[in-house]
Amino acid sequence: MTTPVDSRIDALRTDITAIDEQILALVARRVELSREVGALRMAAGGTRLSLAREQVVVDRFTAGLGADGTALAMLLLRAGRGRL
Repeated sequence: MTTPVDSRIDALRTDITAIDEQILALVARRVELSREVGALRMAAGGTRLSLAREQVVVDRFTAGLGADGTALAMLLLRAGRGRL
């Protein structure tokens, strides 16, 4: 027998799954854009990445999420530019 709590949990999990799908799509788009930026920088004679720009990203995520934000920012940056 399904209780109201079980129904609510199922509904919340459905919403979480939808959000996860959006996050995955956004991360894929971010990786695409980041790689394009790196390619354009190199084509213009610059370096593949900008450490100053990466620090801005890390700072933004850290301010919003604390230590977990730092870890998330580093994962996103690595996905977009590859390992250093």
